[in-house]
Amino acid sequence: MENVQKGNIFANKFIRYILLAGVFVQIGTWVRNFAILLFVMDSTQGNSTAVSLIYVAEFAPIFLFSFIGGTYADRWRPKRTIVWCDILSAISVFAVLFTLIFGSWKAVFFVTLVSAILSQFSQPSMMKLFKQHVPQDQLQAAMAMFQTLMAIFMIIGPAIGTMIFQKYGITVSIAVTGICFLLSAAVLYFLPADQAPVRELKETTVRKDIMDGFKYVKNSFALRIMAGAFLAAGLAVGILQPLGVFVVVEQLGMAKENLQWFLMVNGGAMLVGGALVMGLSRKISPQKLLTIGMVSSAISVIGISFSTSFFIALCFQFINGLLFPCISTGINTIILGSTDEEYVGRVNGVLNPLFMGGMVIMMIFSGLIKEMGSLQLSYQMAGLLFIIGGLLIIPMYRETIIKNDSVTTTSTATNE
Repeated sequence: MENVQKGNIFANKFIRYILLAGVFVQIGTWVRNFAILLFVMDSTQGNSTAVSLIYVAEFAPIFLFSFIGGTYADRWRPKRTIVWCDILSAISVFAVLFTLIFGSWKAVFFVTLVSAILSQFSQPSMMKLFKQHVPQDQLQAAMAMFQTLMAIFMIIGPAIGTMIFQKYGITVSIAVTGICFLLSAAVLYFLPADQAPVRELKETTVRKDIMDGFKYVKNSFALRIMAGAFLAAGLAVGILQPLGVFVVVEQLGMAKENLQWFLMVNGGAMLVGGALVMGLSRKISPQKLLTIGMVSSAISVIGISFSTSFFIALCFQFINGLLFPCISTGINTIILGSTDEEYVGRVNGVLNPLFMGGMVIMMIFSGLIKEMGSLQLSYQMAGLLFIIGGLLIIPMYRETIIKNDSVTTTSTATNE
C-alpha cells in the first residue's frame, strides 16, 4: 500500500487518478443515458415499452452477470480488468456509432447493455483496488468522496446529457461517450501496478469459486447483516423510485415539471452530505454512520408522506439527500473492512444483486401497492423498511470493522 501523509487523502496517487477517471466515466454515462433516452423517445414517439427496454438493458445484467463478474474480478488483476472494461465499452460505443450512421437506431440499446455487463466486472475490481491502495483510516473518507462526486453529477449530469443531445444529436453524443471511456482507461493506466495476488487461485471451477463466495458471506457475521441491510434498502428505494412524481401531482397538487426541484434539492443535499461525511469519517464508526443514514431516510420519507406543503416536502427531501451518503459510505466501508482481498469481488457479487433485486421487484409492484392502499401508505412502508435496515445494524456496534472475522471465514469457506 502506498505510503501517504496521515490525514492527507489527496497525497494518495490512487485517489487522485481514480477521481479523475470517475469524472470521465460520469460524463460519459450521463451523456449516454440522456442521449439514448431522448433519442428513443423521439424515434418511437414516446413509446413506453421502448423506453422501459432501456432500463431492462441497464438492470438485467446485474442479475445475470453480478456473481460471475465478482468471481472473475477475484481471479483477474483488478487494474488490468478495469482498464480493459473501459476500452471494451468504448469499442462497443464506436461500433454502435458506426451502426447508427449506416443502419438501425435500435442499436443504441446495445451501448447500455454492454456497458452494464462490463460494469459487473469493473466495479468489484475497483473495490479490490480500494482495498489495496487506501489505508484503513482513510477508507471511509474515500468512499464519501466518491459519493460526493456522484452527487455532483446527479445535479449537472442530466443538464450535460440533454444539452449535448439537443445541440449536436445522437451521433455526437455517442461519440462523446466513447471518448470519455477511453480517457478514463488512459487515466487508469497510470495507477500503481497490480500487486501480486495474496494467494494463487487453485485449479478450481468458476462454479466452486461462486459457491465459496456465498459461503464466505454466510459465515461472516458482518456480511450477513449487510445482506439484510442491502435488501431492506433496495426494497425501500424500489417503492419510492416510481412514486416521486405522484407526490408532486396528487399530494401537492402541482404540475409534474416541479419534480425537477425535488431532484435538484436531493442532488445538492447529497453533495453537502458527502462532504460532511468526509469530514466526520474519523469520528463516527461505519456502523453508526449506516444507522444514521437508514433512520434519517425513514424519517424523511414518512415526513414527505404527511406533507401537504411544497416547502415542507422539500425540507424533508433535503434531509433525505443530506444523510443518504451515510448509507452508501457506511455499507462500502463495512464490506471492505470485513472482507479479505481475495474475496472482495465475490462478496460484491453476492450482495449487490440483493439491493438491485429488491429495488426492481418493488419498482414492479409499487404502483399496485399505491392503487391497493395509498401513496401515503407506500411511502410509510418504505420508511418502515429503512427502520428495519437500521435496526439490523445495531448488533454490529461492538464489532471492529477491520476484517473482524475474515480470517475465520476465509478458512471456513475454503475448506467446506
